[in-house]
Amino acid sequence: MDWLTWLPALWKGTLDTLYMVGIATLFTILAGLPLGILLVVTDENGLIPAPLFNQVIGAVVNAARSLPFIILLVVVIPLTRMIVGTTIGATAAIVPLSLAAIPFFARVAETALREVDRGLVEAAQAMGCTPYQIIVKVLIPESLPSILLGVTITIISLISYSAMAGAIGGGGLGDLAIRYGYQRFQTDVMVATVILLIVLVQGIQIVGNRLARRVSKR
Repeated sequence: MDWLTWLPALWKGTLDTLYMVGIATLFTILAGLPLGILLVVTDENGLIPAPLFNQVIGAVVNAARSLPFIILLVVVIPLTRMIVGTTIGATAAIVPLSLAAIPFFARVAETALREVDRGLVEAAQAMGCTPYQIIVKVLIPESLPSILLGVTITIISLISYSAMAGAIGGGGLGDLAIRYGYQRFQTDVMVATVILLIVLVQGIQIVGNRLARRVSKR
């Protein structure tokens, strides 16, 4: 490999991957966490019981999670074009990445919230706290370590998805690996992108674990 030629391309691919994953993670948290909270509080034993609504939301989340990402990339092409104006590039890839990660993170957040000690919730109810106060001051703070670990898992999944987005010109390291490493049989480029992806995943996992330990009250 001619490193002087490929280093700028690898650097740009890494930045594009971080850009896609970073923005998609933001949208995922903003939409997925409230969705996870809804799944918990509207349960038949939740703070605001609404079993029918809960079943509908749960079915929608399950349906979205069951769709393979490579198919989702194609299905949402019209939506991506409507929102971004194009279907090629790192910005365009943010739309399917977010849509794929939101239902996944919603279930992760739901699991984390359900781990909160029921006694704490009942104590807050006995003190006259409103459902909103219980969510903000009990459920989220107590489940924060698990939520942070869930965010870490989601980011790693998004990195994997972003590599697949390269199959349709999504940009990033996946695009480099497919266009040069696979289609042009440049194995050294493929190896370099794989190493960079491994480094990214390892770094994010380490940071996520440390943040979760730092906020843990146990």
